[in-house]
Amino acid sequence: MHFWSLMTATAALASAANSLNILITNDDGFGVSNIREFYKVVKAFGHNAYIVASTSNESGTGGAVIFTTAKNLTADSEFGIVKAGAPSVGTDPNDSHIWYYNGTPSACVQVALDYILPDFANFTTPDLVLSGPNFGWNLGPFLYTLSGTIGATYTAVERGIPAIAYSGGYAVQTPYFQQLILNAAATGSKLMPVGYGISVNLPYITSFTNSSCVNPPFIQTRMTGGADVDGAAYNATSGLFTFKNIVDAGLNTCINGDCSLPGETNILNAGCQSSVSVFAVDYDAPTSVCGQGSATSGLRALLQPLVQYANSTNLIGGLNGTSAAPGTGNATTTTSGGNSSSTGTSPQASTSAPVSSVAGPMVDFSWVAVAGESYSNETIKPSLGKHRY
Repeated sequence: MHFWSLMTATAALASAANSLNILITNDDGFGVSNIREFYKVVKAFGHNAYIVASTSNESGTGGAVIFTTAKNLTADSEFGIVKAGAPSVGTDPNDSHIWYYNGTPSACVQVALDYILPDFANFTTPDLVLSGPNFGWNLGPFLYTLSGTIGATYTAVERGIPAIAYSGGYAVQTPYFQQLILNAAATGSKLMPVGYGISVNLPYITSFTNSSCVNPPFIQTRMTGGADVDGAAYNATSGLFTFKNIVDAGLNTCINGDCSLPGETNILNAGCQSSVSVFAVDYDAPTSVCGQGSATSGLRALLQPLVQYANSTNLIGGLNGTSAAPGTGNATTTTSGGNSSSTGTSPQASTSAPVSSVAGPMVDFSWVAVAGESYSNETIKPSLGKHRY
């Protein structure tokens, strides 16, 4: 392969002065060739690297956090590297920098940050988390939420650590990595703003058989644009469902970021090009949408008066919110301690709330019962807190 030839030009950037402490993870498991080769390359350029990844394939788990309930492995890890009966967390028999944990990719990141690195590594917090390389592309917003590779990435970002996800369109060969990491390392500064991450998708590299795609350019992209979401395809003969791909506006509407950028799906489908999309962990809708005016402020206006602003003079209890518009009638307010009291006349809405001319009915959420209250003879239980999906 020509793997090393693509790295030679930037090797000097990874000098000891700019070496990073890097955590590497994935969703295919700690034993697969991709993560092992990635680890070797990162170390070869002078970085201090640790692998912490699942004992077996955890693809498609997204950001689910599942910690094992068994102290010891009940089955061999992938490829039999670690045998049943071994602790559920531990090191590769041949490398103390390679760790496994019997949990999802997001759980592995948390175990790494809160246990393995502080207690067993020569650093506590990594400068960078690298996830992958995944076996197969993770293109578009739907796979952003579904992919364990990206789930591990945004888990790190949410912990304030820069992270990059790598996904490749190949079966068994090692993908190529250029100077994304090395350029950042050379600056000697914070690698990314807090709350931001990067998702990289690489095309099929043909160096095993021909030279048609051996040095793909990296292209600035966005997640939306040509992306597909799963649908359910019913087989009348078997009586079973499988997934089908649907390209829908609901997944491809440009709301945030630079709407002039091409979609990563379109770039990968076009041929020998790699996509690089920047994402942020803030899911709040903006006050304006690309090319659509003040759609979000209009939607917020439709939520009033039931859904109020935190700086309103008095807050009307949600179960009473539709019985009296602001400024009329009696209502119940909730104090900071959570107790209710009668206030008489409810106040006008806060003047700091955005004003919109968008007309439409107020959205009514008052049917939603508070936790533990009875609704339609059913009890709505409080969230169990420990479980995240």
